[in-house]
Amino acid sequence: MEWYNKGKKEVLDELRTDLSHGLSNNEAARRLEEYGRNELEEQAKKSFISKLIAQFADFLIIILLIAAGISAFVGEREDAFVILAIVVINAILGIYQEGKAEKSVEALQRLSAPTAKVIRDGKSDNTACCRNCAW
Repeated sequence: MEWYNKGKKEVLDELRTDLSHGLSNNEAARRLEEYGRNELEEQAKKSFISKLIAQFADFLIIILLIAAGISAFVGEREDAFVILAIVVINAILGIYQEGKAEKSVEALQRLSAPTAKVIRDGKSDNTACCRNCAW
């Protein structure tokens, strides 16, 4: 559903509503039952181990790990150590940045407006919580 590419009339027609009457209370309740609450689903937080494993799943990181293994096998232990150190530092920085990004998203969700103007049975209601609204 690319709502942003559609005109206002097309969106209203597709949602079977209009700006003057809005939805009836019965239709809003039916849509709430059918589609659920108007909120983003919270994703389960990933454990530290799964974040760490994800850091090593990248194709280029795997190539570096193979290169470190080959270096160690042919006797270039210093090169292998340097490559492994870079990979580990990259993983630590990646986990740190992912954590900061998660905190930023949580902060943005807390800042989002919890209310919306709705029209039910032709009457405007500014007090309705948008999470309880059925589109």
